[in-house]
Amino acid sequence: MNWGSLKRFFRFPPTFGQNLVVLISALAGIVLLTAAEWFRNGLNIRLELGIALLAALSAATIVLIYQERRSWALLRELRTAIRRIAPNYFTLTMPLNLEGGTVGLESEIRALATRWKDFCDHCHGAHDAEMLQAEHLATMGELAAGVAHEIRNPLAGIAGAIEIITKDFPKDHPDREVMEDLRQEVRRIEKVLNDLLAYAKPKPPQFGRADLKETFARTLHLARQQTGLKNVEFSVQIPPDLPAFRMDSEQLHQVLLNLVLNGVQAIEREGKITIAAKVEASGGPGQANLVEISVSDTGAGIPPESLERIFRPFYTTKRGGTGLGLSLCRRIIRQHGGTLTVESKLGKGSRFVILLPMREAVEESREVYAQ
Repeated sequence: MNWGSLKRFFRFPPTFGQNLVVLISALAGIVLLTAAEWFRNGLNIRLELGIALLAALSAATIVLIYQERRSWALLRELRTAIRRIAPNYFTLTMPLNLEGGTVGLESEIRALATRWKDFCDHCHGAHDAEMLQAEHLATMGELAAGVAHEIRNPLAGIAGAIEIITKDFPKDHPDREVMEDLRQEVRRIEKVLNDLLAYAKPKPPQFGRADLKETFARTLHLARQQTGLKNVEFSVQIPPDLPAFRMDSEQLHQVLLNLVLNGVQAIEREGKITIAAKVEASGGPGQANLVEISVSDTGAGIPPESLERIFRPFYTTKRGGTGLGLSLCRRIIRQHGGTLTVESKLGKGSRFVILLPMREAVEESREVYAQ
């Protein structure tokens, strides 16, 4: 005898199918008993008690079936509400695909409660990290504003003095090269100050409907002017039917130009830089599609030990770099509700990937500073 099937049949709590079988059996028993005794002896007290018990059993089974169906409906409504609260965490409400019934309902509720608790813990951790970083940025902003004010004025005087002194030298004077080096160093200090101020006091994105193809064209136009003596080939791979969507085109142009120029600097003599874009399907129902933007180069690549640190402020592997460019890029992309990642191989090049939501109305997302 197959005891496993028998145990599954008599398990508790019962499934929807078992409740339905009990209900049909009870109703059929009421009809059959009433008809049989009516034609045989007429109604008696025992028959009335049996009918009453079967009727009570039927009523209890109906209540169980209704409560189970209502509980599943409430669970679906709860999942819909959670999707609206956390649209980017579609795994939060992913069903377990278990069989129905009370046991399956209990498992689904327990799994949803566990995921929600984990999500809340993640949000609390991200909020704490954000508040801590905000305090650091506020302190840095005050320091940067003071440093910039104290340095910019004398720096402007130094730059003006260099220009005046350089004019007094003949074109073939050996000291003109020294003056040119000084001029470049002054520009580098100005860039460091500007990057520091931009990082310490970020500007919120100004969202507007824009065409990504136009942003690509502006970026490549400026990048081609800064290749120097290097032989760099630029390639653009973007679908002609890519729709416009809401973004801050100026900030996205800043990000793309930074990534492209980093690729130019990573190429020694000759190489190729590819900018590509494509639309990715959304990760869950009710979510906007994503646009994937990638910037690839055939440069020297990034060492594996540096991949996890290149987005940290003031970390750089370039001579004369400020270490703020990639950190600013990631911040801008996060303010757009997207992500910025990198993959690289030494001697073969690097590939930076941006994922942005293609929303008609992008809400200004608060920056999450947790790495």
